[in-house]
This record gives sequence, C-alpha cells and structure tokens, in this order.
Amino acid sequence: MLTIYSPTKYHADLAAVIAREERLGELVRLVDYLEERPVPSALNLVVRDDAIHPLLDWFDVLPPYLLAEKLPLTPAYLLALLFARLNNYERVYHYLADLDPALNHELDVYNRLQHGLTIDPGDLGSSLEHFDEYRLMHNHAVVRHYGVEKADHEQTKYFYLEALELAPSPEYRAYTARQFGTLLMDLGEVADAIRVLQVGLASAESPEGKTALRHTLCQARMQTVAEPFDQALLTTLKEDLWQVLQTYERQNRPLETALILLDAGTICHYDKSWSEGLGYLSRAIGLLEGLEVPELLADAFLRKGTLLFSWAQSGNPQFYRKAAEALHQAARTFTRERSPLIYADIQQHLGLIYAEVPDEAKKKGMWAAVSSTAFQEAMTILTKEAHPQQYATVCNHYGNALIKYPAAKLTDNVEKALYFYQEALQLRPAATMPRERSLTLLNYLEGQWQLGMPEDAFDAARVAEMQAKAEEIIAISPDPSLVEEARNHLDKLDLLKAAYA
Repeated sequence: MLTIYSPTKYHADLAAVIAREERLGELVRLVDYLEERPVPSALNLVVRDDAIHPLLDWFDVLPPYLLAEKLPLTPAYLLALLFARLNNYERVYHYLADLDPALNHELDVYNRLQHGLTIDPGDLGSSLEHFDEYRLMHNHAVVRHYGVEKADHEQTKYFYLEALELAPSPEYRAYTARQFGTLLMDLGEVADAIRVLQVGLASAESPEGKTALRHTLCQARMQTVAEPFDQALLTTLKEDLWQVLQTYERQNRPLETALILLDAGTICHYDKSWSEGLGYLSRAIGLLEGLEVPELLADAFLRKGTLLFSWAQSGNPQFYRKAAEALHQAARTFTRERSPLIYADIQQHLGLIYAEVPDEAKKKGMWAAVSSTAFQEAMTILTKEAHPQQYATVCNHYGNALIKYPAAKLTDNVEKALYFYQEALQLRPAATMPRERSLTLLNYLEGQWQLGMPEDAFDAARVAEMQAKAEEIIAISPDPSLVEEARNHLDKLDLLKAAYA
C-alpha cells in the first residue's frame, strides 16, 4: 500500500488524480500528515507547499538512489512517481518520456538497480539536472556500488566520501553513511565500516534512521566475532539486536524481524545461551515459513542444527537427534548441486552427530558407518587441492569421530584418526593458525594415548614425538586453557617415562 501524506486541503484534488487510473485508488491511501507522522519509506510521498516530496527510504523498499527534494505537483508527476513505486515503468514512461526526460531517466535507473541490470555511470552527470551536488555524489556512489559489474572500488569510496562531506543535513549524512558502510563490509574492510556506521548512527535524527544504522552496525560487528569470544562485544550485540528487534516487531516487518532473530540466535550460540538462542531461531523459522524465502529458511534450520549440536556436545546428548533433523531440513535446499560448500559443511556436522548419538550398543556400528559415509561425502567436495583449509577442518573432525567409533575388525580406527590429524596439521601452520593447530595437536595427543603403549617395551621415539607436540602447543597457543592441557600431557608423559625407568 502506498501512502500520500498531505494537508487535507489537497485530498480532494489528489483523489481525483488517482481516480484517473483504474483501481489505483485501491493501492493508495491519503493521510493528513498533521495527524499521522510520515514514515520514511520509498512507498510514501509527502505533498505540501504545492510540491511532491519523496522521502528517504530507511525501509530498503527501493534501491538507495535519491530523487530531487521536491517535484512539481501535477497529475503527470504524481502518477509517474506512484507507478514507479508499483514497478509499472510502462506507465512511468507514458507520463514522463516527453514531459521530463531527465526524471524519466532517473526512474529508469531505479528500475535497473532494482532488477540488477548494468548502468553506465557516465549517464548521471549529464542527465540528472534536478540534483544538487550532494545527491549527485551520493548517486554516483550508489550506481557504482550496485549497478556496475566491475566497478573501481576506490572511485566508489571517493564519491561516498564526497557525499558525506556535502550532506545537507545529519539525516542525509546518516543515509549515505549506511550505504558506504555496507560497501566497506562487502570489501572486507570491516573496521572502517564500523567507524563509518558509528558516524552514521550518531548523525541519524529519525528513529527509523537510528534503527537502520544500528542494525547495519550489528551486521558489521558480527563479522568481527571470533574465538576466543569477546564477552563485552557479545553483550553489546545482544543489547543492540534486542533494541532493533523490538522496533521491527512494532513496525510489523516479518522478514527483517526474522533476520534479527537469526543473528540473535547466533550470538546466543557463541555465548552458550542455548535455550535463549533456540527460542530466537525457532521464532525465525516460524516467520520464514510464512514467506517465500527458501534459502533464508534453510539457513535458519542450519543455524538451529549447529546450535543444537553444540548444546548436545556440552553435556546434553539428547539434542543430537534434533540437531540432525534440523540439518537434514537445511540440506533439502542446500543440496550438493545447488550449494556444494554448505552441503559439505552439513555433512561433516552430521558425521560428528552420528559418531556420538546415544543409542544401544548393538546399533553403534551402524551409526559409525553412517557417520563415516557423511565425512567421506564432505571430503569429495572439500578436497585438499581445491579447499585446503576446509579439508583440514574435515580431517580434524573425522579424526575426532573415528576415535569415538566402536572397535572395527579390519581396521584400527585410532590409527586412521592419527592419519587424518596429520593431514590437518600439514595445512594448519603455527605462524598463521596457532589456535587451530594447537587444537589438532591436542587431538593427536589424545589419539596417541588411546592407541596405548606396548606392555613390554618403551617406545622412546613415539614418546619424544608426543612430548615435542605438547611443547609446541605451549610455544604457539594463544589460549591459556590449551596450554594447560598441553602441560597435563607433559606430566602424563613424565609419569610414563618414570614407570619404564
């Protein structure tokens, strides 16, 4: 539904113009802007002082391309703007092609941005006669950001920076800052994105602008979350996401609400607030099931499955089966053909789950076979040559699973686990991946203990290797808890050497 906010003195004339187009009145409502505050969305217009005023679009209804601050209040201009918002560009052309070719071109840019079509930035400078310098800079940045296949990112940054300098008000500065921050996130320049978005949040004057900036800032900060987790950052994210969530729920925005719930569930996963996180993700799934967004729904099931898996690993094995159910739901959309990398990640999670799922002893061999099949499926996609780091992760996880399998008649599962740990260690250098290498080294040491020592002989070479690996953890690990585990292994090795002395 489109809304026109205006003093009541305009309502009769506006209604008459709208009535010229069959059934358009069913899609447009007229509101006294003295009784209801205009909502800053591309679906809304303000009519006052004998002019049409487009509003900033904080609801992301249309691409973030700025029209002139005011346009002539005539039937042709009004109907063209309404039809542009209804995505009927044939009627836009009908009204503007001869009357105002420049505005017709601007609305065509909207259309092309909205549908992912390529735009030549060279058109903007000569054809957008309505624009002041700020809007011209902002739109040059937006067109290069969203409408050019191989844009010069430094040039795009330049136009955004110029627009920030020229912004006619704090609210416009905030609007540009949000788009600039999004570009920087896309380029992986997250620290700069956070700084720009903080400027935008401080500049925003409207509650809608503050909410949009706060949400985008949360998205940027989410990209900085990594182990070991910064508890202060997690707390800040939970508080900000909760604030945005409450606003989106009041505004009845189910898709945006679901996206916030997904992020909140993920933060709770990191924070080990299992029950709270599961509640958020279940609410997100309920909302997404009513919308036609299959990939987002599958992502919600994937997040639910991984949260339940982590919860199960934290001493609640009853959640393994529910985790598997959620992951299988995700795999219906994230198939091997459509999303091979996500599919492979699902398979390795299933491999870990089936290695630990509680069941009677006689079924453990069956679950081990299912688990092994899942890992092997993942490794056909995440190969050592094509995806070395993901391959290392699968090897590490497969090793952990093999150690939990029941004893096999034809192979030694622990020996196989040690092989896969060695495969992972080859691809996890101490200089760049000290934490990941330390975790795999600890897994390797645990596997060596499970392999056991011969009763009648002291394997000095093997003990020396284990000691070297434990000492390496102490030397490289950034995590004190991992260093403590390594010291415990050294103590056990000292006791072993003493027993054979």
